[in-house]
Amino acid sequence: MSTYVAKASEIERKWFVVDAEGKTLGRLATEISMVLMGKNKPTYTPFLDTGDFVIVVNAAKVNLTGNKWNQKMYRYHTGYPGGLKEMTYNDLRKRKPEMMVELAVKGMLPKSTLGRQMFKKLKVYAGPEHKQSAQQPVVLDI
Repeated sequence: MSTYVAKASEIERKWFVVDAEGKTLGRLATEISMVLMGKNKPTYTPFLDTGDFVIVVNAAKVNLTGNKWNQKMYRYHTGYPGGLKEMTYNDLRKRKPEMMVELAVKGMLPKSTLGRQMFKKLKVYAGPEHKQSAQQPVVLDI
């Protein structure tokens, strides 16, 4: 018996909604990344994007354990000499709350063109409303 390999034309994509309120960031991100990659499906194929779309709502109400709100830093570089910028996750939550979830999930996806393709299927919103109601998403209990 040969191993099943999914074809790109056979892949069915569903839409899921995840409520991040009260959830721990890392544990939430692992479950989301598994759905984006398609590892929760029996048709998972490592070299194809077999995953589903995920909509995350209430990203501003996600939790971090310990003292990470003040100690964990988000760093980026502007490209200019001396252009390293830093902010704590407490400041990041006030400025761009969606970015916390996006960074956590992006770090758990493959670092390739396939991983970037999977990341495009993630939609994150700080509040309880989202724009993808026409896709009739199903609530994913994580």
